[in-house]
Amino acid sequence: MPLVRIDVNEGRSAEQLRELSQGIHDAILAEYGIPERDYFHVLTEHAQGQIFAQDAGLGFERTPDVVMIQIFTQGGRSQQAKASLFAAIAARLADVGVAGEDVFIGYVENTAGDWSFGFGRAQYVTGELAVPRK
Repeated sequence: MPLVRIDVNEGRSAEQLRELSQGIHDAILAEYGIPERDYFHVLTEHAQGQIFAQDAGLGFERTPDVVMIQIFTQGGRSQQAKASLFAAIAARLADVGVAGEDVFIGYVENTAGDWSFGFGRAQYVTGELAVPRK
C-alpha cells in the first residue's frame, strides 16, 4: 500500500501524466503483488526551474523531463525486492518515453501504525485492514 508522490516539470499532457502514474502503479503491482485498488498517487507539476535534479556525481545529465518519485511504504522488503521495483519502474517509464537518467526514486519505509485511511483511525492497528504481507 505505497503512497507515491510524483513530481514533474510542466508541459506533459493529461494522458502523459496518467501514463506516468499508471506505469509506476503497474510496476508496484507486478513487483510487490499489492491489490490493484491500493492506488494512492499524488502527481504535482512544477514550473520550469523549480525541480533541481543533478547526477550526484554519476556522470550524466538529466533533462527537463525528469520524474521525481517518492515511495512511502511499510518496511520489511529486501534490498533485492526494492532493486527489482526500481528497475521495473524505470522499464515502465521507458515504455512511455522517459529516459533512464530522468527517473529518480526515493524510497521511505515506515510501520503499520503510521497509516490512516480515513476517519482518523489507524486501520492496520485497529484491525479494520489486514497488514500487507511482505
